[in-house]
Amino acid sequence: MPRVKRGTVRRATRKKLSKLTKGYFLTKSKLYRSMKESADRAGRFAYRDRRRRKRDFRRLWILRINAAARQHELTYSQFMHGLKMLKSELDRKSLAEIAVRDTASFAALAESVKKALALEAADSEARKAVQP
Repeated sequence: MPRVKRGTVRRATRKKLSKLTKGYFLTKSKLYRSMKESADRAGRFAYRDRRRRKRDFRRLWILRINAAARQHELTYSQFMHGLKMLKSELDRKSLAEIAVRDTASFAALAESVKKALALEAADSEARKAVQP
């Protein structure tokens, strides 16, 4: 069986790994085994946190919407229910942006939600009165 020295292939692989771990602390950017371990670990964190970021942002948007809705005497769930009744196409990201940047528009939205909720309450009261 012929002998394989792997000169350029090995160097290219290690060079690529070295580029990935550039700036890491101490041996994590210098020694091959440490570079490999730290790059694998970093890759696992990156993969996990790309999914995690979506959850974190959704939580942040919900917090912001809730805070803004409570300033208008509504809870988050009441506000979202009222928006669904109004058949609003706004998602949580844009609602949070409106809540933070354009409070007047959010106030108008909250007022329309309050009207829709009041109409629903009156309608349910009327239905209860009709049923024996």
